[in-house]
Amino acid sequence: MRNLIRILILGGTTQASELARALVGRADISPLLSLAGRTQNPAPAPIPCRIGGFGGAEGLARFLREEKFDALIDATHPFAAQISANARAASATSGVPLLVFSRPAWEPGEGDQWREVATMVDAVTALGEAPRRVFLTQGRLQLAAFAAAPQHFYFVRAIDEPEELRLLPQHKFISARGPFTLEGERELMRGEGIEILVSKNSGGGATAAKLVAARELHIPVILVARPEAEGAEEASRLDEVLDWIEAHRPAP
Repeated sequence: MRNLIRILILGGTTQASELARALVGRADISPLLSLAGRTQNPAPAPIPCRIGGFGGAEGLARFLREEKFDALIDATHPFAAQISANARAASATSGVPLLVFSRPAWEPGEGDQWREVATMVDAVTALGEAPRRVFLTQGRLQLAAFAAAPQHFYFVRAIDEPEELRLLPQHKFISARGPFTLEGERELMRGEGIEILVSKNSGGGATAAKLVAARELHIPVILVARPEAEGAEEASRLDEVLDWIEAHRPAP
């Protein structure tokens, strides 16, 4: 039998769940899924799971060493910049190899009216001065930026109701967890009279239907570009991740 490999997975995404399901019942792999705890009711995990932070990069490096992990997989959200930076630093400090498992960014197609911006503040500016009915799907964080443009009516969709929601004088909160259907997105945008969509370029299929619906309804989209994963090995497919795990299995 092959040597056991112990893996820490930083999760909270579709990719992390996909990997976790692939590792269920593997006697040669000992995985631990770590969730930040920002979602009040996370989906049940099929493998051992911990919830909470580590205390920064130093705390994560110490956890990797003390728990004798052989590999670290960063399967967090593409915009979880601080967590990913901590993972890179902890990997360098502890010597535990790191792989970033992230879905490819969305690419525009024929008929899309996309405008890509660098930051959420830029997205607010791109909305313009005239009042609009804005569909915000960038998650529960960074809503405060839109308080600078109170003339718009915001439809905010997230799993949990954000504390920052109170900063938006005109808003409607939509509590929902993906994946979302094209029919549902089309119905929501028509029913609420959405005039523009704001999203992070997270990639993946779980929330891509909103972009197709926007294209069909001729609704413009503002996309915030994702940060670069500096100096880290990356994979976008499950088979690539499984191959990487095999390549980093401890020697007999």
